[in-house]
Amino acid sequence: MEMVNALGRRKSAVARVYVSEGTGKIIINKRDITEYFPSSILQYVVKQPLATLGVEDKYDIKVNVFGGGFTGQSQALRLAIARALVKINADDKKALRAEGFITRDSRCVERKKPGRPKARRRFQFSKR
Repeated sequence: MEMVNALGRRKSAVARVYVSEGTGKIIINKRDITEYFPSSILQYVVKQPLATLGVEDKYDIKVNVFGGGFTGQSQALRLAIARALVKINADDKKALRAEGFITRDSRCVERKKPGRPKARRRFQFSKR
């Protein structure tokens, strides 16, 4: 199997993933996953598509991720890994879609409106 690449986005984070056969190593921006995401919850989020299919130790994953915060980056990475796994084996798409890993989460920050302190928040009303 040659290297398969895929793209994942969430909020303002973009993750490019390169998947090849290997032993289960995940390298993010030239650092190990445990070093890049110290939180075990974020590591779990990244590995969810692999765990769903039971192929944690079958593929090596190299990642370039930028933009956004660590939560957005981890979820962008999850989407990219799921897309790459579908490219490798199209039969896995049904299982990944059932878990919700194929759908791109399009929610992002609402813009600030003029005459208001935030997007929807109004200044305090003064009766007198």
